[in-house]
Amino acid sequence: MHSLRLRSLFMAVLGAAIGLAQSPSTSSAVLNPGENLVIEGIPPVPLSIAEHAGRYTEVRSAFLADWNPSAREMLILTRFADTNQVHLVRMPGGARSQLTFFPDRISEAQFEPTKGDYFVFAKDVGGGEWFQLYRYDMAEGNITLLTDGKSRNLGPRFSHAGDRMVYTSTRRNNRDTDLWIMDPRNSKSDRMLLELEGGGWEPVAWSFDDRRVLLIETISANESYLWDINVSSGQKKLLTPKGGAEKVSYSEGVFSRDGRGLYVVTDRDSEFHRLAYIDLSSMRHNYLSTDLPWDIGNLQLSEDGRQLAFVSNENGASVLHVMDTGSRTRDSLPQLPLGVISGVRWHKNSHELAFTIASARTPSDIYSLDTQSGELTRWTYSETGGLNPRSFPEPQLIKWRSFDGREISGLLYRPPPQFTGKRPVIVNIHGGPEGQARPGFIGTNNYYIGELGVAMIFPNVRGSSGYGKTFLQLDNGMNRDHTFKDIGALLDWVGTQPDLDSARIMITGGSYGGLMTYAIATFYNDRICCSLPVVGITSLVTFLEHTEAYRRDLRRAEYGDERDPKMRQYMTSISALENVQKIRKPLFAVVGKNDPRVPSSESLQLLDKLKQNGTPVWLLIASDEGHGFAKKRNQQFQFFASILFIRTFLLQESAARLEGN
Repeated sequence: MHSLRLRSLFMAVLGAAIGLAQSPSTSSAVLNPGENLVIEGIPPVPLSIAEHAGRYTEVRSAFLADWNPSAREMLILTRFADTNQVHLVRMPGGARSQLTFFPDRISEAQFEPTKGDYFVFAKDVGGGEWFQLYRYDMAEGNITLLTDGKSRNLGPRFSHAGDRMVYTSTRRNNRDTDLWIMDPRNSKSDRMLLELEGGGWEPVAWSFDDRRVLLIETISANESYLWDINVSSGQKKLLTPKGGAEKVSYSEGVFSRDGRGLYVVTDRDSEFHRLAYIDLSSMRHNYLSTDLPWDIGNLQLSEDGRQLAFVSNENGASVLHVMDTGSRTRDSLPQLPLGVISGVRWHKNSHELAFTIASARTPSDIYSLDTQSGELTRWTYSETGGLNPRSFPEPQLIKWRSFDGREISGLLYRPPPQFTGKRPVIVNIHGGPEGQARPGFIGTNNYYIGELGVAMIFPNVRGSSGYGKTFLQLDNGMNRDHTFKDIGALLDWVGTQPDLDSARIMITGGSYGGLMTYAIATFYNDRICCSLPVVGITSLVTFLEHTEAYRRDLRRAEYGDERDPKMRQYMTSISALENVQKIRKPLFAVVGKNDPRVPSSESLQLLDKLKQNGTPVWLLIASDEGHGFAKKRNQQFQFFASILFIRTFLLQESAARLEGN
């Protein structure tokens, strides 16, 4: 009786969230999409799917935003309703007190760094990524818009005194990201500090005397430069010379406490991003992590300047390190849960370090480490929708040889042993394209594995990060189709596995993974059952012509310049749009109407042609989303419709089986 009451309560909440339509027969009840959703070709989604899979949408995550500088409490981002909002946690394991209540998600929040009497947060509208900055006053709960309400504003960084904040904004022309400065207590103090050209600028740190700002200029994933900005004059000085024989990347940086040097992360003279100290008088690089043959990230210096925290990415898993800046020796740390670490932040007290960890069996949660006592403390305990997290599968590292003999790797999640025989396979390709499949939490994908008995493979094709800069560049320019061949080789590998069914494979992925999905659906049509691209690119030519202006040159550095005739011809030859007649297997496209990165037109232009060919096409568009669905109610409908698509075309279940679950 108790379980029935819980089930009834869950369905009442679900029905209110995404809409239910019920015929006289209970078994034929279906889900109705919200008015914000446009659907084409998708048959009614049976209520039984939501009843069976709904708990997987109730998993919650928590992400560290910032420490309160004057108390042992923190801001976190988590979802109680539809989107991630700012919450205050006053003690480890304490209640999450919600502070912001917007229909759109909050992307970041930072306390004023001396008293913590207010914080600044960033939010866009409808997924369009035209982020605005706001001030939240802790005493009254008042919220004040700080930026112009129209431009794209990113990377707010407080001075150490807390009286100023720098950030980048496209306010001048909606294309270039200039450097702006303001006192957040007075939005009228806002002014442009430095006019810049291009969309790849980001302020990363103030000097401790608040006279200088370190600025990174990103040209591509393989090329970036460091600039020293004089805050008083607005003059900029290039710290890392341009025009060398080899492109060099600087991904993070922070001033030393005495201002005489920089701690940076760079792949200069190395395959991997190493930790280095740059002496600003001689510009000599002293490498501090050469013994770690992995990429370094999450660089954070304590307020007293005595400890430097960073994270190594070791075959996708994160390892936390703390270095004494005086002796440059690394401390021995307690064992942390195996997973992916992000959002590293020092408390103002300089001995407590907080961070977010996600693993295969735990959603993202927040921990702190006291480097004086060695005590590890868990601050949040995110729910898993009543599911037993021990039932979630852990990945196996797999490797295969591609067309040119190069070794490619990925993560394989096998279904539980009650599913016998050859198992169908979903290949889920990450975005970026410089992303990396890592052993973090895979969310609703656990349903496909644990409940439907589907094996899932998350490949890291050439061009993925984490394997050195040579590997990262292998997909650039006219080598784009080599990544398609990496997946073709994976399909061959699946055919050699006794427990995997090479006759039942679905391809999916988002963003660049969506481009890959469209490409595999085109050029390997006979090797797959169906495909599910999410906010995907169908033509690099039209993508580069229509992506937002502030990011266009950054993408040209990766994909090539469509204005060059030879490159345009190559891009056209490998595009799904120009080869649409080859797509014959069912396809389900998910699109955000307000997507600034991959415009909705990318999918729509292909689907219009595809439907003329008689290919089964499903389409889901959210009018209040951008580059992927952020709102829970939209995520739920997408998930339940995806289950229906998978069961129909990958598992090939009958209509009666679908209705009865």
